[in-house]
Amino acid sequence: MLNDMTLLTTEELSERIKYDPRTIRERLKDSVLLEGVHYIRPFGGRKILFLWETIRDDMGKFSSHSLAIPMARGGAAHG
Repeated sequence: MLNDMTLLTTEELSERIKYDPRTIRERLKDSVLLEGVHYIRPFGGRKILFLWETIRDDMGKFSSHSLAIPMARGGAAHG
């Protein structure tokens, strides 16, 4: 699976989604972007690599449901 994925650093992801790298690290990581789903830590280290295709697909899903709140396991709360 990882062979087919585009791996991005925080800075590279920042350029693609137009969010500040600090916002990605402090507000999105572990709330919207989940380890094992949207990013990995290669070799169990501190370095984080984001999985572009998963993030791109999830951004498209949730933007079509403007009132939906993304949930940790991939669902959405409609309020």
